[in-house]
Amino acid sequence: MKSFIQQAKDEQYAIPQINVNGLIWIESILQAAEDTRSPIIVGTTDKVIEFLGGYQFICSVIKDKVKAMNITVPVIIHLDHGLTVDNCKKAVDAGYDSVMFDGSKLPIEENIKQTKEVVDYAHQHNVLVEGEIGAIGGNEDGVIGNVKYADFNDCLRLAKETQLDTLAPALGSVHGKYQGEPNLGFAEMKEIQNALDLPLVLHGASGISDEDLLKAIHLGHAKINFNTEINIAWSNQLRQTLNEDTSLFNPQQILNPSKEIIKTTVKAIIHKCTSQNRV
Repeated sequence: MKSFIQQAKDEQYAIPQINVNGLIWIESILQAAEDTRSPIIVGTTDKVIEFLGGYQFICSVIKDKVKAMNITVPVIIHLDHGLTVDNCKKAVDAGYDSVMFDGSKLPIEENIKQTKEVVDYAHQHNVLVEGEIGAIGGNEDGVIGNVKYADFNDCLRLAKETQLDTLAPALGSVHGKYQGEPNLGFAEMKEIQNALDLPLVLHGASGISDEDLLKAIHLGHAKINFNTEINIAWSNQLRQTLNEDTSLFNPQQILNPSKEIIKTTVKAIIHKCTSQNRV
C-alpha cells in the first residue's frame, strides 16, 4: 500500500476508500476499480465488523472475491476507525493491509501512546497505519462527533513520535450528510502538508464539491473516504425497484439494480479522485 499511496501523493491524485456495508458492496467496488483501472481501498468500519462477520471472515471474503473476479488492479483492505489497539491488532492478524487507529477523542499523550503501539505491531507485519487528530463531525456507521479542527502541533507530534504512515487531520469535513456547505480548512491543510510531507487522509468526502476535493488532493490528500453518497444511491435504487414492481420476491432481481448503482457511483467517485488509468 505504501508505494501506491506515495505515488498518488506525488502525482496529485487520491485513492478512494469505499466502505463495505454488506457483501454485495464488494463485487461492485472491485468491478468499478477494474473497469476504470484504478487502485482501490476497500474499507470496513470497526463499528460494523460484527455485522460483516468479523475481521477474519470479511478480509478472507474480499481476498477470495479478488481472485474469483480476476481483479488485476491494486486492492487494499483497510480497517476504518479502529476503536482499540486490540481491534487493530486483530485486523493485522486477519490479513488487513492497513489499519486506522482512531485516538482522536483521547488526550494527545494517550493518542500518541496508543497509536505508537499499533504502529509498532503493524509495521512488524508490513501493515500501514493511519492516525487521526481532531474530530470529524456528523454521524455515520456509529462514528459520532462534532467538528473540532486538528491542532497543528498535535499533528506534528503524532506523526513524528509514532512514525505512522498516513495522517487524517480533521479540518472541517463530516461523516454522513452535510448540513449546509462544507467549510474545509485549506490553509491548515497547506501548513500541515508543508511541515510533514506525509500523505494525508480526508474523511467524510461525500457531499464535498469536486472543486474542493481536487484542492484537497493538491494539498496532500492521497486517500479520500466515501460512504454516504453510495449508501444513498443504493437505498434509492432499492426503493425504486420494489416500488416499480411490488410482485418481486427473487433476491437477485431485487438486489442486482442496487448492485449496479453502487458500481456506477464508485466509478464516478474514482473520476472525482482522478485515480482512473493509474495502473
